[in-house]
Amino acid sequence: MAIADDQGVDLVEISPKAVPPVCKVMDYKKFLYEQKKRDKAMKSKASKVVVKEIRFGPNTDDHDYEFKKKHAEKFLKDGAKLKAFVFFKGRSIVFKEQGHILLLRLAQDLEEFGKVEQLPKLEGKRMIMFIAPKK
Repeated sequence: MAIADDQGVDLVEISPKAVPPVCKVMDYKKFLYEQKKRDKAMKSKASKVVVKEIRFGPNTDDHDYEFKKKHAEKFLKDGAKLKAFVFFKGRSIVFKEQGHILLLRLAQDLEEFGKVEQLPKLEGKRMIMFIAPKK
């Protein structure tokens, strides 16, 4: 503390958990600025997760299914997570089993590109399934 007072700067505690605690004689404002700068750099390097959605109906035709499956493959190859869901309109909710089968078929077809993160689950009028890309 005396050394810091003599130089006209602050005594900054760098790592308080160490035994004994590590301190440095420096300007506290400068320390805060550098810490913010480091945090910002770490945050920019962190990967951002992109979630792409694909929507099906309970009675989706084979051609439409193949078309959407190609898009799903592209999304997974690009490293994005995939949220596939079957949307039940009106009375089509009686076809819950068809929607479940459709999503499981999609999961099986995309097995080489990604792994199922969440199995099909009914939430309101939607049956949702998540697929994460393989590294």
